[in-house]
Amino acid sequence: MKTRLVFLCIALMMCQFAISQTNLNNYKYVIVPNKFDFLKEENQYKVNALTQFLFKKYGFQAFMEGDDYPNDMRSNRCLALKSNVTKESGLFKTKLTVILKDCNDQVVYTSQLGESREKDYAKSYHEALRNAFMSFEGMGYRYDPDASVSATPVVMQPTEGKRATAEEIAELKAEIASLKKEKEKEVVEVPPVAKTPPVAEVPPVVELAPVVEETRQEIKEEVVQEEKAPEPAVTDAEPSKNILYAQAIENGFQLVDSTPKVVYKLIRTGVSNVFLVEGLSAIVYKDGDTWIVEQHSGDTSIKEPLNIKF
Repeated sequence: MKTRLVFLCIALMMCQFAISQTNLNNYKYVIVPNKFDFLKEENQYKVNALTQFLFKKYGFQAFMEGDDYPNDMRSNRCLALKSNVTKESGLFKTKLTVILKDCNDQVVYTSQLGESREKDYAKSYHEALRNAFMSFEGMGYRYDPDASVSATPVVMQPTEGKRATAEEIAELKAEIASLKKEKEKEVVEVPPVAKTPPVAEVPPVVELAPVVEETRQEIKEEVVQEEKAPEPAVTDAEPSKNILYAQAIENGFQLVDSTPKVVYKLIRTGVSNVFLVEGLSAIVYKDGDTWIVEQHSGDTSIKEPLNIKF
């Protein structure tokens, strides 16, 4: 009976080791924070720098938080794991654990507990951290680009220098028109066009001298010109003042403002840099260096530039 239990425990440990290795092989990068919660300062006792060094030692591409990240990691943050080191309370021992989380803040891997009896903080933290990293010993981590990560949304990578042609945009417009016929009961809200702010009333000027009369006439002419000034038109080249931040979702991106509030949900299409807008009869596409949202209401087409940060 005892022999069976021993073999069962060994089998479970081997299965867990294999699953952990497979999960880690799905990720290409590791990001190390500049400061762990149990430390008072950034990189105190050089614990953060040692963490980055140990990840590289065991085959990972590790970057400190805020470094110049590779282009593929900027486009898809789900290629990287976020690392953290936690400390457990102990009277005579320093106990550290290494934790790796994915882009959805889900724990992917937890190391063994590393311990140290050193009294000096720097020595104890370094020894405990190295002992915790012994979990990666013999794991044989190697990034597998063909592996699938269930928690990682698929992100369509834009191709540099390639723009959607007029024919592709026309096909998308036709697709939107067909969708509009199928959803005739849905109400499409079109944002109101900005109105010209009201002109402040000019108080009457007391005629004390010819100079005062001339000044009054100039003020009247300026007020008349302001009243006749046309409303500012939104051009394709005019960037929006409000920045929208792109966050990867299952079918594309969601654009949120600084509130944060979800403004648009973009659904990817078969055309590079062209998206459908969920819930609206609209598309978002890139014209040169400017992102444009084009909405359709009947025979009317309204274009508005967007300032999107990916």
